[in-house]
Amino acid sequence: MPVVESVTTVPVPPEVAFAVSQTTAPVRYRWDPFVREQHFVDGATRPGKGVRTFTRSRHGLVMVSEYVSFAPPTTVGMKMVRGPWFFEMFAGGWRFAPGPTPGTTVATWRYSFRCRPAWLRPVADRVGVWLLTRDIRRRIAGYAAGCADPEVLAAARRSLTADDRADDGTP
Repeated sequence: MPVVESVTTVPVPPEVAFAVSQTTAPVRYRWDPFVREQHFVDGATRPGKGVRTFTRSRHGLVMVSEYVSFAPPTTVGMKMVRGPWFFEMFAGGWRFAPGPTPGTTVATWRYSFRCRPAWLRPVADRVGVWLLTRDIRRRIAGYAAGCADPEVLAAARRSLTADDRADDGTP
């Protein structure tokens, strides 16, 4: 099964780096060049294990994905529930680890996939690796820019404060 990966170091601590990665519209559109439209489905209002999202890519493709793991500030994982016909399977995982210097984070994004139909897989997988490598590199570069964007950072920090209030039951 093909895997593509991209890594960057951003100048914010892991909890902020993670929060930036989970921003939603309209802030998400400031940094994520892949997403043209994205929202939670089934009444969800925030990310978490089992939550599903609708995403329309810059290519016009639509995918519904589900969080299979959500462990702030270190990891998030998703799998495709419904998506483009040519993906038999698609999954992604993003990891956030303390960087080489204090206050930095190493972000590692990885996608794995399997194309269909099976008889076309030898060619389709190579094309998929090429396209997804380009997309993941653009996307993580946009993410790194978002980690330096004052508006994105302010939204990410607000979400951390809101999450803390939600966790302790205060309004």
